[in-house]
Amino acid sequence: MSDESLWRGIVLVTGTDTGVGKTWVACGLARALVRSGLRIGVRKPAESGCPVVEGEPFAADAHALREAAGSVEPIEDVCAVRLLEPLAPGIAARRAGVRIDAAGLARDYRLRAAELDGLLVEGAGGLLVPLADGVSYADFAAALGARLLVVTGARLGAINHTLLTLEVARARGLDVAGVVVNHVLPESDLAIETLAESLRELIEVPVLASVPHGEDAASHLPLRRV
Repeated sequence: MSDESLWRGIVLVTGTDTGVGKTWVACGLARALVRSGLRIGVRKPAESGCPVVEGEPFAADAHALREAAGSVEPIEDVCAVRLLEPLAPGIAARRAGVRIDAAGLARDYRLRAAELDGLLVEGAGGLLVPLADGVSYADFAAALGARLLVVTGARLGAINHTLLTLEVARARGLDVAGVVVNHVLPESDLAIETLAESLRELIEVPVLASVPHGEDAASHLPLRRV
């Protein structure tokens, strides 16, 4: 697959866990792709844990994605469902009495992607987190026909979490574009320092980048396999 075609179509940014920096990496990737001349859209199907700002749930991740892509689309298009409770979207939606139409979102996203060079979709947590009743993000990725970009948080347990994520993707027949190691902690140790190297030896998909703590992911994400 060529450098450019890797990012064409729909890419779902998923994580090995919550708090691994999916939004940080997705925003960096959006900026890098826009700078390369590609027409990129962004989506966050549902965002939970939204604070109330001026009487409305404020989807901070979705706003960050929209800004990174230089998009002027309404936030309602970028993030269709904004939920207050900090729970998995499918659970927060059920508790709020909100129905998430995953099939309808997948249809809309495919139509939007056809108008662009690429559409970046950010998930929540990992692949098996429920997006809607009976629908995980792995199911949603399959419905989209999306490739996956897996964000691994550089911390203890990351190898196991990464291997489990890739095992789920393989079992579901999902194509993985690559893994990005994101250094979510300011401190480091031997396990963190050697994580990217260890993953390159253990996994079959490419490790596309290792993003140092606090640095803009855009400057570390090559638009090619490495």
